[in-house]
This record gives sequence, structure tokens and C-alpha cells, in this order.
Amino acid sequence: MKKKWLAVVGTAVFICAIATAAWANQPIKLVVNGQEIKSDVSPQMVGNRTMVPVRWIAEALGAEVEWDAQTKTVFIRTNTSSPENQTGSDAAAIAKLVEDFGRSMKNVSLLAPEDEAAKSIQETYGDFVSSALLAQWQKDPQNAPGRVSSSPWPEGINIIATEKLSDSKYQVKGEIIEMTSVEMTQGGYAAKRPVSLTAEKINSRWLITALKIDGYEQTDPTVYRNTQYGFSFQLPESWQGYTVVSDQWKGLAITSPDTVAQTGPLLSIRHPQWTSENPRQDIPIMVFTLSQWNAMQQEEFHIGAAPIKPSELGRNSRYVFALSARYNYAFPAGYEEVEKILAGDPLQPLQ
Repeated sequence: MKKKWLAVVGTAVFICAIATAAWANQPIKLVVNGQEIKSDVSPQMVGNRTMVPVRWIAEALGAEVEWDAQTKTVFIRTNTSSPENQTGSDAAAIAKLVEDFGRSMKNVSLLAPEDEAAKSIQETYGDFVSSALLAQWQKDPQNAPGRVSSSPWPEGINIIATEKLSDSKYQVKGEIIEMTSVEMTQGGYAAKRPVSLTAEKINSRWLITALKIDGYEQTDPTVYRNTQYGFSFQLPESWQGYTVVSDQWKGLAITSPDTVAQTGPLLSIRHPQWTSENPRQDIPIMVFTLSQWNAMQQEEFHIGAAPIKPSELGRNSRYVFALSARYNYAFPAGYEEVEKILAGDPLQPLQ
């Protein structure tokens, strides 16, 4: 009798184990606001917890998800429903669309055979433009945006103005910035071309539906433009052919003079007649973030002979541009000319 009951219990346990395994193997449904969501990664049971893909949940709730591979961080940004915040959210989404599209342009070679160019247009621009515009460019690659030479190349789009035409349509005016290896290391740009784009919301996605590129703007050889930090610097005609030398400024801690507390870019505009045998006075431009500049003003660190601080040449929304207090202490050839240049307020912020 005892053996019979053991057999019965064992059979029951076995059946329950099979049922539990079968239940655990059933797919887990993901339902957000009453709508089932199909994700590329299925929800899973891990221990006593249900693990679901964060991107699909967040985007289903109207949030934006961004993965930063460098810092291994997931950023989730939610949108509110107020008209003001929605307009700001749309403008931010369109700015990102245009900037990402601009950075991708150098990856499309219009020098390739038409079939290869058409394939590259599809692969590169497919996430940024409407299907109609994509088909138009694939049919006529020579009139599509992209790289028409090995150098210079389109490095990005600088947005100048964004105009709302309707709730689902915006117009963006900007400049295509073209670069060579020289500008990539020394700053500035090789050329720029005005561009206008139309962005429309199609199936809840902002896409570029029209694009027009105008002719090249005339580049003034005596104006140094730095689009990385956002400023221009007017030079006399005698400086045509100048070079820019990149270095770093170092800020020392007040309490520990041998400790470097802050660093930042130091861009020196160099006269074309400068040689190592006969050096001339450079025009050194120190670039500070706003927080670095404020920290220096509060004497959290100093540069050079304290307490003499660098003098401000100008600023934009992100950076302060300054001149070292003793930049011409050795009085090299041309220092008088540099002083005259600086007296004319030559630095102008670009943003």
C-alpha cells in the first residue's frame, strides 16, 4: 500500500514539473496602454523578475531612448503634452535629424558608379529622408547630396534658423561645412554652401522631404573661422596664408601650485612669415568653458603669473575666448602689429 502511494505522489510531482516547465516556456506578452508590443528581444523570466527591453517600453510611452556606447549609459527623455514643450521637442528632434544627416553626407561617394552610389544613398540616408526623396536621389545620384571629391568633403550642417510651417512641417536653413585634413587639425573650414531643408512628420517620424543646396560662399582668406568652438577672427591682408597652431593652456591649483587643476585649448594664429629662425608674434586665443571661466574668476585656479588673469576677447553660449595676460612678454617681431589687431575687436562669436 505504501509503495502504491509513493508511486501516485511521484507521478503527480512529475506532471506538475512538466506543467510548470510548459508554462515557463510560453512567450510573455508585452502590452502597453492596451496595445501589444512586438519587440525584437522577447521578455524573459530571470529568477522571480520579468525582464523587458527598455527601448520598446519607453518608445511605446512616447519617450526617446539614446545609447551612449562610450559611457555605457541609456538616456531616456520624456515629452510633455503642452504645446510649448511639444514645439520645443519637435524643434530638438528636427535639429538632431538635420545634424545626423549632415554628418552622414561624407559617407556617400558620388564618384562611384551610379548603381553603387544609389545603394550607398539607400543605406546612408534611409533613416533620414522620405521614401519619395530617397527614390529621387537614387534615380539621379549626381543631384543627390554627398561627397563629390576626396577633399574637401561635407563634414556637417550648421543650422542657422528653424521655422515652423505647421504642426507637422518645418523649414530649416543652414550651411554645409566642408573640410580638408588641414582644417580638421588646425580649425576653421575649407568652404561652406547654403542649404535649405523641409522636415515633415510621416507616420510619427520626422523625415527630410526636400533639400536644396546653393552655390559656394566666398571664403575670405583673411578671416579665421573656427566652427568647432564657434568664433571668427578678422586679420589684415598681410596675414593671408596664416597657420593655426593647436596647444593647451594649463590652470594651476591655488593651494598646490604644482598641480594642474584645469586645461583647455590654446589656438595660436601664426603670421605667414614666421620661421623657427625668425619667429614673429602669434595671436594666442585661449578657449574656456563657461564653468572654467567662472572658476578662474573665483580664483579656484590661476594661469601664468597670478593674480594677473587672461583678458576676455568675446564669448558665445558655450565658450569664453581670452588672451593671456603676458602673451607678448618677450616682445618678438610683429608684437606692435598684433596689439593693433587686438585693439580693433577682431574676434566675433558665431553662435
